[in-house]
Amino acid sequence: MRSRGAVLLGVWCLLLAAGQTAAFGVVWWVFVRTWRGQWLDTIALTGNSIGQDEAYGPANTVLGVVSVASLALATGVIGFIALIRGRVLLAVVATGVIAGSNLTTQWVKYAVARPSFGVDPVDANLANSLPSGHTTVAASVAVALVLVLPAALRGIGALAGAGYAAAAGVATLSAGWHRPSDAVAALLVVGAWAAAGMLALTLARSPDDELRPSEHHPMSLALLLLAGVGLLAAAGAAMAVTDQVTGLPLEALSRRRLFVAYAGSAAGIAGTAAVTLALVLGTAGYTVPAPASTNPDPAGGN
Repeated sequence: MRSRGAVLLGVWCLLLAAGQTAAFGVVWWVFVRTWRGQWLDTIALTGNSIGQDEAYGPANTVLGVVSVASLALATGVIGFIALIRGRVLLAVVATGVIAGSNLTTQWVKYAVARPSFGVDPVDANLANSLPSGHTTVAASVAVALVLVLPAALRGIGALAGAGYAAAAGVATLSAGWHRPSDAVAALLVVGAWAAAGMLALTLARSPDDELRPSEHHPMSLALLLLAGVGLLAAAGAAMAVTDQVTGLPLEALSRRRLFVAYAGSAAGIAGTAAVTLALVLGTAGYTVPAPASTNPDPAGGN
């Protein structure tokens, strides 16, 4: 029989997966299926024209390293890290998170129709672009790396991974490749797959195994949560301000209005990335536990 702690951990992972899947559904419904959501996305995307000349270079650099080849290389490296640590199941789960996230994103992107409400000033029949493939690649690699890193490095890995995922998501907006909701949806897809992967690790553990948590990195976790909640609050405030002018012609909006919408969307993307990595970091300390004390290993176990 499994211990009460293992059961609660499994329930927590299941709730994480379900919660982020539900959040994805809300983002999809609001920003793809409703006129108001499409309009908010359009205002934010139009706002990227402010300072785009300065932002294009850095955005192009970030997006330039995201490709099928780089994804394959990163997946191989992540699997190798887990295997050289003797964690075969962890290698399977981490690479599965990457594969599942990216396959889900591509399937949703092409299987879901985007109704035309005539809000896009360029083309009323633009195809669905949710979720963002580039953001999914960056976030899935970041999450998988956090899972396979030695426990002592997991905190710094989560901070770096959140920064990388946020940069990729904001870059797709700055470059005009994606609407802000596309990047947020991609992060939620990855978060749901990460929770499913950690659930698999929990279920694969022997019922007789003692739950031995590894390092929790409270400072990194606190930084990610505080930054994430603060950025999401700023994004919500910006969206509320932008909602006051929905329906007005884009050319009637001031540069300040457009910038608030754009900056708020960037904050929302970055905040979602921070919270996603915080949830992975906080849960990985239990699902990828430290080995028995009779065989100390500062790197943590599977």
